[in-house]
Amino acid sequence: MARFSAFLAADPGHARDQLAATGATVRPDGPALALIEDEPGHATGPFTAYGRTAVGEVTLHNRSELLTALAAAGAPAPPDCPDGELLLRCWARLGTAGIRAAEGMFALAVHEDGALVLIRDHVGARTLFYARAGDCWAASTSLRALRRWPALGTGLELSAVRSFLTFAYLPGEETLLRGVREVLPGRCLRLAADGTLAEEHYWEPRELIENDGAPPESYALRLRELLEEATARRLPEAEAVGVLLSGGVDSSLVTALAAKLHSHPVHTYSISFGDELPNELGYSGLVAAHCHTRHRVLTVSGDAVAARLAEAAALLDSPVGDPLTVPNLMLAEAVAGDGLRVVLNGEGGDPVFGGPKNLPMLVNEMHGDDLAGLPGGTGGAGGVGGAGGPTGTGGADGYATTARETAYLRSYRKCYTDLPELLTPDTLDALATAPRPERFITPYLRPEPRDGRMDHLLNQLLHCNLRTKGAHHILTKVERLTASQSLQGRAPLFDRRVVDHAFATPPRWKLNGAVEKWVLKEAVRDLLPGTVVDRPKSGMRVPVQQWLGGPLRELAGDLLLGREARARGLFRQDTVRAWMRGEGALLPRQGGKLWLVLTLELWLRAYDIR
Repeated sequence: MARFSAFLAADPGHARDQLAATGATVRPDGPALALIEDEPGHATGPFTAYGRTAVGEVTLHNRSELLTALAAAGAPAPPDCPDGELLLRCWARLGTAGIRAAEGMFALAVHEDGALVLIRDHVGARTLFYARAGDCWAASTSLRALRRWPALGTGLELSAVRSFLTFAYLPGEETLLRGVREVLPGRCLRLAADGTLAEEHYWEPRELIENDGAPPESYALRLRELLEEATARRLPEAEAVGVLLSGGVDSSLVTALAAKLHSHPVHTYSISFGDELPNELGYSGLVAAHCHTRHRVLTVSGDAVAARLAEAAALLDSPVGDPLTVPNLMLAEAVAGDGLRVVLNGEGGDPVFGGPKNLPMLVNEMHGDDLAGLPGGTGGAGGVGGAGGPTGTGGADGYATTARETAYLRSYRKCYTDLPELLTPDTLDALATAPRPERFITPYLRPEPRDGRMDHLLNQLLHCNLRTKGAHHILTKVERLTASQSLQGRAPLFDRRVVDHAFATPPRWKLNGAVEKWVLKEAVRDLLPGTVVDRPKSGMRVPVQQWLGGPLRELAGDLLLGREARARGLFRQDTVRAWMRGEGALLPRQGGKLWLVLTLELWLRAYDIR
């Protein structure tokens, strides 16, 4: 298990010296590429093909297709070559078309022609960071490795603090380390030794609704085919597989497909926070019995969360304000303890097919006074089918914002509206001219043709959710926590072809009246009990408020009101104290907001950022 780093400078010896300064073991000659053996990941290499040398974290799900494509191009690859080498060969012989054809989870760094090429998979299942200091480029799948680079001198990026408190994750290329950026999914970056950078978008979802009058059943049937293919490709060969089963329709359909398609045992895993709390165990148990899986329920106590929260935060390259982080880590441990190497999940159904988190925005568009007369708003085409593109209004810092963007950020119900009371005056002053978080959603809610314009409001929202929350919260959390246990977490609903089909499906078949994810449910209706397919989504009820008032109370107080947090000077102590007393925000969101602040403080301490 390892991650990787890659450096580039005009003088190769200087690049190797800089890489060695991060603590990596560097070869005395050749490109500055190295594996980081002390961090959990899936890196392999270096490997060489056609005069290029690369390292990568690469898992491919369609090897046979790629081997066929290379053979057709007159560049056959050894059929048993590692996934990383196969992807390098696709890049070397087929260019971005070869990367676009790949289906899988990958981050690849290639030394070629005096440049460093960085490639990240279509949806962001693997993560890759880069930075420049002096006359040297650095890239790594480990943010901690870049933190160790002496020449970079990283400090805290304040604009990223604001972004995290707004979204509960970092939604774009920025990181909390000043000067370090994240490669966005579906992108290929070429870093030149002279310091220039060129970026190519090799894949972006497109709204390609070619036959709006086709019967809805045709979309469901085609989706079923794609779901079976996506699941089958992600099943391990000749061994058992795990599935994280919440009891919702997304994880249930993945369970049913795995049970149908796999010739080896399927193990399912669910979480309980105690019998006294609302839960979905009745549904997950029903699905497990229906699909004949080997089912386990893991009970997670508040004491366990308090004991392991710092550990979980330290495993993440960027903080995730999700109270399920520790339970997810404990699930990964349970799966690994059963001897499994691959675990599937149902992530992706909401951001790809239209879950309930889009409803506040749709209601706002239909009934919000601020959007009256705008396309897709009151008096416009109406909610789901309306086109986007409202005009902007100038903000105090000169950034043009719109009611749509404001409504979207408010719909997260995190700390966006609390920042004036939460952040100290010095922090607010420093942020006055900093880039604003709206910039991460504008390309999707007010898209231009170059951004992959989508005309339907629902598709704009889904595109935004896929490229922000999907890539920077859901997938990165799954990857980091499963990798810590030498597992691969795989998400069939994030399959690129499934995503393409979702955006080729008319919006009214995704949100059909009051039925969310209609086409997805119809595609798998025969696989599951009707009570599971047609149940309303309730989500995992996590007892954050109880934890913060019980097992986590002392930890939160020590961390957020202690000397180190006061010295950092980000948060107003009176606001933090009020939130800890349950004041200043309506329950239960007060607990969720305090959770964000606690998560951020733990992450900053793990990375020793003062």
